[in-house]
Amino acid sequence: MTRPDAAASPSGEAAHFRALENLYRSAPINRLFRSELTISEAGRSVIEFDVDESQFHAAGAVHGTVYFKMLDDAAFYAANSLVSDRFLLTTAFNLLFTRPIGPGRIRAEGRWISGRRRVFVAEASLIDMEGEEVGRGTGTFMRSQFPLSSLPGYAG
Repeated sequence: MTRPDAAASPSGEAAHFRALENLYRSAPINRLFRSELTISEAGRSVIEFDVDESQFHAAGAVHGTVYFKMLDDAAFYAANSLVSDRFLLTTAFNLLFTRPIGPGRIRAEGRWISGRRRVFVAEASLIDMEGEEVGRGTGTFMRSQFPLSSLPGYAG
């Protein structure tokens, strides 16, 4: 017979996804951003976040650091969703600014492209409230020396 609380807790792949979402929330940098990571399937991630004038550059649009952070995170978590033993590290990231971002809700969608052993390639798109792509990036990620289980945020 299954314990009632055991049925409610995720296991296997779903547990890994929830642990990665917790790892995202626990990162000190994310205290600066109103954002939430969701991983619903292997190789994909979504980060919903809000931007406002506090993240603008002098010309009145979101600074490029926000583009990079959200694109890198979405691509990273899409790739790390395929790896349950090690924390991945970004080794390179290219980004394209396609439109300026104003205040509002933005979605970063990450997708794994290739690689499953040492190096992973993933891409991400930033989508504004009107459904328009405002930025795109591609990154390479490699396994680090850090076991995911050693990171307090991953453990819960």
